[in-house]
Amino acid sequence: MFYLTTAIDYTNGSPHIGHAYEKILADMIARYRRLRGDEVYFLTGVDQHGQKVQQTAEKEGISPEEFVARNTQKFSDLWAKLGVKYDGWAETIDPRHKACVRSILSELKDQGQLYKKSHAGHYSVRQEQFLQERDRDDAGNFGPEWGEVVEIEEENWYFKLSDHTDWLKNFLEASTDIILPTFRKAELLNALERNVGTDLCISRPKARLRWGIEFPFDEDYVTYVWFDALINYISFAGYQAAKNSGLPDFSRLWPEHSRPVHIIGKDILIPAHGIYWPCMLHAMGFTDSQMPHLLVHGWWNIRGEKMAKSTGNVVDPAILADQFGVEAVRYYLVRDIVNGKDSDFDLARLIMLYNTELANALGNLCNRTLDMSQRFTGGILQPGGPLTADDSALQVSLTESTATYQTAMDEFDISKGLEALNQHVVHCNQYIDRMKPWELNKDPEKKDRLATVLYHLAESIAHAAILLSPVLPDAAAKLANQLKLPGLTDFKLADLHWGLLPDGHIIDKPTPVFPRIVSEALA
Repeated sequence: MFYLTTAIDYTNGSPHIGHAYEKILADMIARYRRLRGDEVYFLTGVDQHGQKVQQTAEKEGISPEEFVARNTQKFSDLWAKLGVKYDGWAETIDPRHKACVRSILSELKDQGQLYKKSHAGHYSVRQEQFLQERDRDDAGNFGPEWGEVVEIEEENWYFKLSDHTDWLKNFLEASTDIILPTFRKAELLNALERNVGTDLCISRPKARLRWGIEFPFDEDYVTYVWFDALINYISFAGYQAAKNSGLPDFSRLWPEHSRPVHIIGKDILIPAHGIYWPCMLHAMGFTDSQMPHLLVHGWWNIRGEKMAKSTGNVVDPAILADQFGVEAVRYYLVRDIVNGKDSDFDLARLIMLYNTELANALGNLCNRTLDMSQRFTGGILQPGGPLTADDSALQVSLTESTATYQTAMDEFDISKGLEALNQHVVHCNQYIDRMKPWELNKDPEKKDRLATVLYHLAESIAHAAILLSPVLPDAAAKLANQLKLPGLTDFKLADLHWGLLPDGHIIDKPTPVFPRIVSEALA
């Protein structure tokens, strides 16, 4: 079982292009793993508790329940629009999640992993956490990333994070692929050194926050939103769930020697996912072999600056999809970013990549091939006569591109996988220009040669449709239908071989799958 999750989205805000990228990336990975032949479970959802939610709801004069219901709908509507298909949906107000969090709190208390103490310090309202001296900048100030910082003195419950940091340090140093891409591990180890001896405050007094999961053994407190939210990865996977809960079988989804993959943004690697979460799992008894892989992606920026409502540079993915189409948005967001690093959002590049690689390259290949097949051979495909060096080279190109594609996709690098596919499409278009089927059609003695050329092109399109299906499933299905092989996108990688199209197979007339985006769309 391949268990894949994304970070759950905080319902205090609205979905933006960063949220869309993460969910589209996860959707493509899930679809690819199914193409690979794996059984997949993809979980995503929303984080609905916390002080910011309570405060925003109060400002709007509505209940937190009404507020999160409205904002949750925004996220689920967007994922439907963008073709993101998940198997499990997490909402942290779900009674099943609340029961799981409360059970874990009780168990950790019984094990001596929780204690209560009074603490005075600086508190970030935005991040909903107490700050340390290490969080100050060089001038001794708390930076703008912390938002409003207030001084608070109060009693709270703490998790003995410090009991597990030595284990975590040793585990990370011995692991080669627990953090992906691997350059992020050094950042995490450095942060861990700064957290030595620090425990985690996991409660908030009801006197200032009521919108949270109540402690089972102390009704005056609710659970800190990050401790609550992280548990979604196991609560909605069926951890400690009743048999009739409607949740998955946890032992199948997260067995003893299996690592799920959590897809997260770089901003929540440290400390939440990289320190708090593995230490929480370790305290719960999870083994080293069960610690999740963390696939850490970068940010989408605008001219080098992080998107933010305060600067007015946020890109709305729903508007983008309406204007340019879902295929263009899905393709661009995974094609124009280096795995794990930041990228600058650029509408001109979205249009260029779509027009160049989809409309001009793959779309043109499909249109020309099907059109010439209809006009020259009545749409009937036949392998034809003996192969030339050009034919053999095209077959080698397909084999090599497919292998490169699979290696890249196995490593979660969608951009490199699409680059490999595009290289073969370019090879096919160059093959057309060299073979000149329109010239071959003029010579009755070269009918077999013409049939061979057209067959090689149609066969390449069939393979391209399969390889494209995790990224653009609707477009891939349209290509398959034009080839009159509607079941093509149900193929697995292991099914790929030269000769998917049988001798004498009849294909349909071309209908453009990737209409060009005109430059006026930028206006």
